[in-house]
Formats: sequence, C-alpha cells, structure tokens
Amino acid sequence: MANTASAKKAARVIARRTSVNQARRSRMRTFLRKLEDAIASGDKTAASAALQAAQPEIMRAAQKGVLHKNTASRKVSRLATRVAKIGA
Repeated sequence: MANTASAKKAARVIARRTSVNQARRSRMRTFLRKLEDAIASGDKTAASAALQAAQPEIMRAAQKGVLHKNTASRKVSRLATRVAKIGA
C-alpha cells in the first residue's frame, strides 16, 4: 500500500486513468465487433459503413495511448482489405 502522499495520489491517478482506458478499449471493441458482424454477413455496404465508423475509434484509441499507433494502423489496413474482398 502507498505510504507517502505522492504515492497515494499516484495510485488515485492510475485508478482513474485505468477506468478511462478501459472505457475507450471497450468502445473500440464494440465498433470492431459490429464491423466483424458486417463482414461475416457479406453485406459490402454495411461493412463499408461499419469500417467508416470503426476507423476513427481505432485511431482515437491509438492517439489516447490505448493502442500503439502502428498496431492501430495495421488493424485498420487489414480490416479495409477484408471489406474490399467482400463480393470480389
């Protein structure tokens, strides 16, 4: 357990940041789940719309430090490729 005042404050800050990051991660995963469902259904227009909604969420997660920026870019790229292959 934290003993000093600064350590106690750091513990509070970490707890607050953890909850914010969990919410961001959950929100991103929700958008990804919707995109996966659209891809699985084979509906290209729905998948494209879901990708347009998911891409900013993924990049926002990277900007806020939930994901590494290269990981986010890789995810977006692979998802865009999967959407483009629908009906091709």
